Amino acid sequence: MSAPTSATDVNQPTLQPAAPTGRRLSWPVLLLVIAGALALTSIVRLITGADGITNVSQMSTALQLAVPIGLAGLGGLWAERAGVVNIGLEGMMIFGTWFGAWAGFQWGPWTGVVFGILGGCIGGILHAIATVTFRVNHIVSGVAINILALGITRYLAPLAFEGHAGGSAKQSPAIDSLGHFTVPGLSDGLRDLNNQGWFFISDIAGLLGGLVTNVSWLTLIAIALIPGTWWILWRTAFGLRLRSCGENPVAAESLGVNVYKYKYIAVIISGGLAGLGGAFLSIVANPFYLEGQVSGRGYIGLAAMIFGNWMPGGLALGAGLFGYTDSLNLRGGSTNVHALLLLGALLLIIGAIWLVIRKKYAPSMITAVVGALVYTWYATTNEVPNQVVSATPYVVTLVVLTLSAQRLRMPKADGLPYKKGEGK
Repeated sequence: MSAPTSATDVNQPTLQPAAPTGRRLSWPVLLLVIAGALALTSIVRLITGADGITNVSQMSTALQLAVPIGLAGLGGLWAERAGVVNIGLEGMMIFGTWFGAWAGFQWGPWTGVVFGILGGCIGGILHAIATVTFRVNHIVSGVAINILALGITRYLAPLAFEGHAGGSAKQSPAIDSLGHFTVPGLSDGLRDLNNQGWFFISDIAGLLGGLVTNVSWLTLIAIALIPGTWWILWRTAFGLRLRSCGENPVAAESLGVNVYKYKYIAVIISGGLAGLGGAFLSIVANPFYLEGQVSGRGYIGLAAMIFGNWMPGGLALGAGLFGYTDSLNLRGGSTNVHALLLLGALLLIIGAIWLVIRKKYAPSMITAVVGALVYTWYATTNEVPNQVVSATPYVVTLVVLTLSAQRLRMPKADGLPYKKGEGK
C-alpha cells in the first residue's frame, strides 16, 4: 500500500482490513442453496403432512421473532468490528425492554422505542468505559452488564408499574400498538396459493406471504438496518476506520484514527441496537414489559452474528433460522418439530455424502450415523415432548455454530485490550 501523499490523507486509513479467509459463497450459489433447502423442506411437508412448517402464519411469526435476535446480532457486529466483544447484549436488551415499556405506556409506543434505544445505549456506555478506558476483560464486563441490568430492572419494575392499571411488580401496563400493515391483494393471493399445498410453489408463497402480512412498522425499520449497516461499515470512510480498529488498532492509530473514539461509538451503537431489540419485545412482540421476556435472545443474537461470519447478510440468515425455530413454540410445536426431525436426518445424510466427495471419510461416517439416529427417532415416534420443542432454538444454535466453525474468521483484534499510544 502507498503511504499518504498529503496532510489531508493522514485521516484516511490506507490499511484495508483483511477479508475473511476461505471461500465465500457468491449470491447465485447462495440463492441456489436457499432454494434447495426450501425444496427439501417442501418434500418433508408433503411426506409428513405438517403443512404448518411453511404456512403464512408460521412465517409471519418467525419474522417477528427473528427481529429482536437480528437487532441483537447487529449490535454485536458493530462492537466486534471495532474490536470489542459484547457479551452484554442480553443485559442491553433487558434495559431496552424496561425503558421501552416504561416510556411507552406513559407517552406512547414510539416514545417507548426511543427510550428503549437510550436504555440500551446506557449499557453500551458502561461496557465501553470498562473495556476501552479501563481495559477490563470483555467477557467479564459483558457478564457484569447482564447481571446489573437484571438487578436494576427487577428493582425498578415494582416502583414504576405497581399502582397502574394492569401493572405489577413483574409486568408493565399495556402499551398501544405501533401499527401493522398488510399489502392488500398480494397477502390474500399468497395465502390462497399457500393453502393449495403444491410442491415448492406453495412453500415460496408461504415464505413471501409472511413478509407482507401483519408486519409491524418497526420490523421494516429493523430490516432496513441490515443493508444500512453494510453500507456504512463497508462503503464509507467512517466504516473503514471503525473496522480498522477491530483489525489492527496500532496501524489505525498510526494513520491518525482516534481508536478510543471509534470503539466508543461502535459499542454505544451496539447497545442502542440491542436496546431497540428489547423495545421490540416489550412493545411489538408483547405489548407490555414482562420480567424475563428477553430469555437469552441476546446470546442467540451473538450466535447469529458468529454464524454470519461477522457480516450483515449472514447475520440476517442466522436470525431468520433461529427466529423460525423459536416460532415453533407458538404454532404446532410438537407436530412441526417432529417433521423437522426428518428434515434434519435428510440434511445430515446429504452432508455425509458431501464429506465423502471431499474425501473426509471419518467425519462423513459420524455424520451418517447421527443422521441415521435422527431418522430412527422420527420413524419410531409420532410427536416430540414439549421440552424438546422449547429447547429447539438453543439446540439449533449449538448445531449451526458447530457446523460453521471451520469457516469463521473474527476481526483480528477482537477482544484484545488496547492502550492508546501502544504502537509508539
